[in-house]
Amino acid sequence: MGSGADDGRVARNRTGGTRTGGIRTGGIRTGGTRSPSYTAAARILGERDPVIARLLDRVGPPRVRPPLESHFAALVRAIVYQQLAGAAASAIHGRLLAALGGTADPARLLELSDGTMREVGLSASKTASLRDLAAKVLDGSVELDPRRLARESDEEVVARLSGVRGIGKWTAEMFLMFQLRRIDVWPTGDLGVRRGYGLAWGVPTPSAKELDPLGDLYRPFRSVAAWYCWRAAELYAGGAESALTR
Repeated sequence: MGSGADDGRVARNRTGGTRTGGIRTGGIRTGGTRSPSYTAAARILGERDPVIARLLDRVGPPRVRPPLESHFAALVRAIVYQQLAGAAASAIHGRLLAALGGTADPARLLELSDGTMREVGLSASKTASLRDLAAKVLDGSVELDPRRLARESDEEVVARLSGVRGIGKWTAEMFLMFQLRRIDVWPTGDLGVRRGYGLAWGVPTPSAKELDPLGDLYRPFRSVAAWYCWRAAELYAGGAESALTR
């Protein structure tokens, strides 16, 4: 449902894995600490806000699959999927992984020739973005080691990733929410979140600037509120569940 200015795709169905049919029951990450499960966080927000309470009663707690890809692989997938239909992106991504020997590895990616990148279906722009990501991971500009990354704040992660060609704030925020499972992310630039907020709360669709302070009520569980905004946009617009909420 959501989309951002850089149109990246780090949604749950594109960070690997198969559907688990539920959510993880243990604590989830917020920065380098543990926080309540999505279910517990949704109930807390439901006690604060009757709109969240109604959505919780109607659709249940957020369903967020644990990621099964490496962090680097998830970002590679995000870049490949930008501005492409799912089937085309999936085919290109599959050919790229095959060229990499089945595993997304930054050193191996940098070894691929321009011709190979063209053969798998990547544009010159996406090739440049993938190489920039790989180079920055290898030189430490972008930290993807899970232990070190867990000690970085959401703002630090967004700042590092936004320094990569082809990765903007929205893609970085989706990486935080669905790959790192950070629970206090408020993606105000996402049109689906803004539309869903307007529909569920019965107000005109807010701008990103207007939506920003409206998230304060839901700290430190704004990722959960964002999920319900996406779900509300689907429910009240008569749409099916999307990659972000399925």
